[in-house]
Amino acid sequence: MKRLPIAEDVTGEEIDKGVRQELMSLPKTLAEDVAKNLVMVAKLLDDEPERAYQYSRVALRLASRVAAVREAAGFASYAVGKYAEALAEFRAARRMTGNSELWPVMADCERGMGRPERALAMAGEPEVQKLDRAGQVEMRMVAAGARRDMGQADAAVVTLQSPELASNSIQPWTARLRYAYADALLAVDREDEAREWFAKALEADQSGSTDASDRLAELDGVEFVDALDPEEAVDGDARQPVEESKVEESEVDQPVEESEAQEPEVDEVPSDEDMVETEAETETEAEAEAEADDVDDAAEPVAEATSEVQAARSDEDGDDR
Repeated sequence: MKRLPIAEDVTGEEIDKGVRQELMSLPKTLAEDVAKNLVMVAKLLDDEPERAYQYSRVALRLASRVAAVREAAGFASYAVGKYAEALAEFRAARRMTGNSELWPVMADCERGMGRPERALAMAGEPEVQKLDRAGQVEMRMVAAGARRDMGQADAAVVTLQSPELASNSIQPWTARLRYAYADALLAVDREDEAREWFAKALEADQSGSTDASDRLAELDGVEFVDALDPEEAVDGDARQPVEESKVEESEVDQPVEESEAQEPEVDEVPSDEDMVETEAETETEAEAEAEADDVDDAAEPVAEATSEVQAARSDEDGDDR
């Protein structure tokens, strides 16, 4: 893998103060380089996770003993689906800090690795009680997901039923919790209730973190079609994709270059003078041929008369002898 250069288009000043304090144990120049790469990870994580992952690997090589670096590397790995790698980084960060705030995402890594039973077991560990309210809501959603992974759809619905779900206050996690509950309801064929909760999720989703609007439209039978997409044909619409039109090839205009290239070679057109001369020559030749024919016709009776005279003379000579 090609190693990325140190991020030059950002400054270490943009990094969180707590992380900067952790980096103070490093030499000044090294700390600045690590900070720049961590800033790039944070900036790219949502939109370009692959690039964020590459920058996190650079920071990890520079300062693997810094908890903030291990945590950033864990989230970057998680974003690109490298769950085993992410779990290892989260465990390392937790050992360094003794903090349990990464517990829900560690459990979700277990789900990503195909071990939902371990994720569900983690939901019952004492570490969950050390989490703040947001962390506990996150852990509840992970546990519900594990239930669904194990084929326990009804249990997933029950798992998400909580005071936080019933609350009317809007928190950063409210939209995602309501969305998860609506999705769980839909999985057990409670469509009317699911629609209600998708609508509530959309109401709370001020940052657009869910696709609740699309799910609502799907339940209402609304289909969005891109009018500019030639591949999409709408029922009852007379307009058809270009490739389906039955236009004869002869009716289609051809590019100028192709028409010129396909034209046969044409002999040079003679001028008017050349045409006059040619006609005159043709007439002269015709007249000459006609005169020749007349001469031949006139010559035939002369030849016959000469023959008769010669025959008469021969007869006379014979009589004299």
